[in-house]
Amino acid sequence: MSTTITTKDIAELRARTGAGMMDCKKALEEAEGNMDLAGEILRKKGIAKAEKRAGRDAAQGLVVIEVAPDGATAAMIELNTETDFVARNETFQALAQRLATHALSASPVGVTREAFLAETMDGKTIEETIKEASGKTGEAMTLKRVAKFGGTVGEYRHHNSQVGVLVELSGASGDAARAMAREVALHVASSDPIAVTIDDIPAELLDRERRIAEEQVAAEGKPEAIRAKIVDGKVRKFATERALVEQPFVKDEGQTIAQLVATVPGATVVRFARFKVGES
Repeated sequence: MSTTITTKDIAELRARTGAGMMDCKKALEEAEGNMDLAGEILRKKGIAKAEKRAGRDAAQGLVVIEVAPDGATAAMIELNTETDFVARNETFQALAQRLATHALSASPVGVTREAFLAETMDGKTIEETIKEASGKTGEAMTLKRVAKFGGTVGEYRHHNSQVGVLVELSGASGDAARAMAREVALHVASSDPIAVTIDDIPAELLDRERRIAEEQVAAEGKPEAIRAKIVDGKVRKFATERALVEQPFVKDEGQTIAQLVATVPGATVVRFARFKVGES
């Protein structure tokens, strides 16, 4: 029985990969509807552009960040709804702000989405509060993500409230450390790394890149004797481009993020969170 490929499936794969509609349709048919496998097929054929964050959807919404006055803690939430009309509504925006304020004041560092939804705010759980607001607007609302960091935290939120970043440092504090953390946060918003260091990149992602590189090198007819070296180089390039500390700083490509962080003695990037409305 053949798998039905919908226009929505094709559009999602196109959003993920930047490939053409017909190429996406053929890849989905070959992958029998498996979105991740279809993306890999396009990569192997050299059709897909540089990978974008998977799991895009049509959600509208806001990212809101709240930072403690001393910069020692910060919280970020993403609240989604169905239409931009509701997302621009003052009531929706006020709810998003209340959620971020609650996360900063009451949630533990490292809080998960599930735990946050179960927390109580003004006598109701967060989940109940969101459902109540959803009922009033007639649109589905979802708390997509929440993050709370401690230590020395830098933040960045794009002017349209569609992208937000938190960066946590250890080993340094004070104004210089916070200012540098904010610069790193701005960079993360722009460059979209997937891990702090190369060692932090999930093994399954590197394995996937290796499979893609092996098939590309074989298709190019490279001599067997040098294929392994070429594949290693391609995987290393991918890892270097996607690891935060290896990336060239967006405001000064003459230095890497690692070199920028080193300007504050003792500072180390512990973790980051990047929320973009419509991405998971």
